[in-house]
Amino acid sequence: MFDDLRPHLAELRKRLGLSVLSVFVAFVIAFVFHNSILTWITQPLNDALTEVGRIIESQDKATWHMQTAEQNTTVQITQSSSSIVAEKLQNRLDEASKIADSKLSVLLKEAASAAKELSQTLQKLDTNASQTSATNNTFIGQITTHQVGGAFFVALKVSFFAGLLGALPFILYQLWLFVAPGLYSNEKKMIIPFVVGGSVMFFIGVIFAYYIVTPFGFQFLITFGSFLYTPLINIEDYVGFFTKIMLGFGLAFELPVFAYFLALLGLVTDRTLIDFFKYAMVIIFVLAALLTPPDILTQLLMAAPLVILYGISILIVRMVNPAPKEEDDEDEDEDEKVSRTTY
Repeated sequence: MFDDLRPHLAELRKRLGLSVLSVFVAFVIAFVFHNSILTWITQPLNDALTEVGRIIESQDKATWHMQTAEQNTTVQITQSSSSIVAEKLQNRLDEASKIADSKLSVLLKEAASAAKELSQTLQKLDTNASQTSATNNTFIGQITTHQVGGAFFVALKVSFFAGLLGALPFILYQLWLFVAPGLYSNEKKMIIPFVVGGSVMFFIGVIFAYYIVTPFGFQFLITFGSFLYTPLINIEDYVGFFTKIMLGFGLAFELPVFAYFLALLGLVTDRTLIDFFKYAMVIIFVLAALLTPPDILTQLLMAAPLVILYGISILIVRMVNPAPKEEDDEDEDEDEKVSRTTY
């Protein structure tokens, strides 16, 4: 038995080796442009931080924010009044020193100098207080790193992710070459639809997640609690989180492609997918909860397309490998018997 499997194992090792080599080559190319790729990856987060900052600065409904503003205003008024009093005191002392005798004049000049220093000090305090107030009322979200080599490891992760996406068509091609020996001649002609369709659907899933899911998800998560806390996003965690979402949506959008080729191989029919629909719904929502942020919005944004894609898969399988009419008639007869028995 092992002798029969040996050629297949050798073929599998060859295809896996070529796939890994293609990922490595794409990784090296992507590493050269890792700054541009990282900018593209962090753009949804930067947009979300900017949008949340606008929302927070335009809304003054938080109690703590209003109290802080009132306290700063009170401090500024007090400091401004004190500086005015100090200036008046300085002026009066200067006038008194001009009309007083020599000994008293010296004392009055010293007192005027002290009043001048007090006025300058109060003006500096007033300026610092206004700057502090402006800083406290401004939302500042930041992307940080907590590791010495954090930027380098992030560049590696980003380059690997981009390399995997770039090598995807070649990986699908190697997968097809491994399966092709067991197919008929007419089925082997489907290599182009498999490679092109699989790659296109994967990239559509990535684009859908990037332009639709992440803006809503990131903005919701960052907005929640941002009136009390300043978000300091760790870039290492963010890149891992981002790649998980992109890969999850990319694989999810492969559902029609895999359903098509499973139907082409005769492994599934439309009746099979219809009967499995209620279990598929549970699996879809479980996967959506695992692959998306822990909020209802992004989970629905992933589950809804999957439900639609599952329905499209049923239509595709019905065109490629429909269930035999005999089975449909038998199912209808059984349903009628059950209904008659019930009545």
